[in-house]
Amino acid sequence: MQRTRLSTLIDDLGDQFSQWLINPWRRVSLVLLSLLLGYFFTVSLAAIAGQAAAQDTVVSAFLVLVAELISWLVYSRRWRDPALVKTVPKPVWLDCINSFKIGAIYAVSVEAFKLAS
Repeated sequence: MQRTRLSTLIDDLGDQFSQWLINPWRRVSLVLLSLLLGYFFTVSLAAIAGQAAAQDTVVSAFLVLVAELISWLVYSRRWRDPALVKTVPKPVWLDCINSFKIGAIYAVSVEAFKLAS
């Protein structure tokens, strides 16, 4: 690939973001933001799908499928080093996706409790 100004700019932004994430509090705040975003996304999706009342099973099957795919990706063995039999640190995007999933599952549980009462 050629070194253009755009590719250089994107590489520099990625390096600056990696340096910014060295601080553990910033990493935690990013993971917490994705958790809350997952909650918000699922509550809004449930409100939209519940309004039509025709796509409830399709939306719930889609949410279960996405949650299982994320769990498979996060908890797979590819993040372990087989030679050293120790875990390799997971990238921040993987932690953010996992916390988004946890927020979504929590939101679905809260919605179910609201409907039962």
